[in-house]
Amino acid sequence: QKRLFHILTAFITTFAAISYFAMATGDGISFHHTVIKESHKHVPDTTQDIYREVYWARYVDWSVTTPLLLMDLAFLAGLSGANILVAVVADVIMILTGLFAAFGAEGGQKWGYYAMACLAYLVVIYQLAVHGRAMAQSKDAKTGTFYMAIGGFTLILWTIYPIIWGIADGSRTIGVDGEIIGYAVLDVLAKPVFGFWLLFTHDSLSSSSISLDGFWAHGLSKEGSLRVGEDDEGA
Repeated sequence: QKRLFHILTAFITTFAAISYFAMATGDGISFHHTVIKESHKHVPDTTQDIYREVYWARYVDWSVTTPLLLMDLAFLAGLSGANILVAVVADVIMILTGLFAAFGAEGGQKWGYYAMACLAYLVVIYQLAVHGRAMAQSKDAKTGTFYMAIGGFTLILWTIYPIIWGIADGSRTIGVDGEIIGYAVLDVLAKPVFGFWLLFTHDSLSSSSISLDGFWAHGLSKEGSLRVGEDDEGA
């Protein structure tokens, strides 16, 4: 049980490392083709073909690692299973709609998916900032303070992601190189830095230990195992 945060953090950094290795070696990359038509008054209309790299491996990484990050924060705060489920589902919707937006057509389709992703992110914020904060502060002052610090750190970083998307894939104000650098800095802060901070701090919190009895901690006991082909006693 004490190793749960270590296991989740190890999974997060492992998936992120695999994703970056794939992108560095040329995998997980596609081109999004966009045709922009410009109308002119006295000359024929012109079209412009734009090809932009989309690192879809990044979205695969996020679809796995961000739910694990949410579970870290949820277990730290002591969120209920229902709140965790809502947060994780909203997070997956956010990532998938972001991927659809990256490959979406110009105009309504792309920005429609982007709006869906932002709405899903608001659900995640609500679960962490309202329910998570209330649960963490109900433990003790030290746990509540630490949750507010690391949770606020996470939400600030996560809020910068859609901003970068909007000025990179969205409006194409910055190039692919700037997008890569921005996401890389955020990923380092949101994953290994977050993980080290969590692991080095939570052990000292008296109320941060969680109880995961049953299958997770002990496996299937004789009492809870399934019996197939055994007659009832006395039958």
